[in-house]
Amino acid sequence: MKMKFNCHKQLLFLFLVLILPMLSLGNDPGHDLFVKGNAYYAKAQYKDALNTYQLLLDKGYQSAAVYFNMGNASYKTGDVTSALLYYEKAHKLAPADDDINSNIRFANLKTTDKIDQLPEFFLANWWKTFILSFSKNALSVLSILFIFLASAILAIYFFTGSVSVKKISFYTSMIFFFLGVFMIFIALMQVSYFNGHRQAIVFSSSVTVKSGPVEQSSSLFIIHDGTKVNVLENNNGWMKISLLNGNVGWIKMTDAREI
Repeated sequence: MKMKFNCHKQLLFLFLVLILPMLSLGNDPGHDLFVKGNAYYAKAQYKDALNTYQLLLDKGYQSAAVYFNMGNASYKTGDVTSALLYYEKAHKLAPADDDINSNIRFANLKTTDKIDQLPEFFLANWWKTFILSFSKNALSVLSILFIFLASAILAIYFFTGSVSVKKISFYTSMIFFFLGVFMIFIALMQVSYFNGHRQAIVFSSSVTVKSGPVEQSSSLFIIHDGTKVNVLENNNGWMKISLLNGNVGWIKMTDAREI
């Protein structure tokens, strides 16, 4: 009986360690602000909604839903450029979300510059599509779930007296463990991808792209507000950018906001 009690006590401890942190996420103090922002949006009070969502960001809360709603509210006020910035921020957190991607495409129709993307090597494109097919929230939940299941099943391995149950529980726990590790790996690949692909949205109505990071440099081409650019480097108040078509040049950092 003592051995059985210890077994139950250890399982209870395991449950508390792994489950309680997940349950505590549901008691989020930012939830009220999010609901309040949504209420303003439902009443077509879009500026009040934006201010409320901004309070969430100021408190350190970030989610695809908040940025997506900010994008919608900005679009409703006619600020397409800000809408694109918020949609792109939402995309970084939930890159596979169809609604976010659809709104990005729709908002881009309202911008001046229509830039065709250079073709990408198919393996690189496949890998990018794969790692971006999960949201960060989904990866977090799945990694926790798989590792919890692996731990719970491994507990059966330690406390059962049956050899066959030991084998099944051991190999099953290893499968769930590696699935959890794989979810973490994909999340790290997402972080690495976005860290290596800094992007920004042009906010100035018309920007002359220069050949170098000084005002006296020769002019190369002009881009307009709403255009998304890749950020290659920063230099003394200037930003080296590249466009989807491969064109490269320099603009002032004040002309764009990083995603």
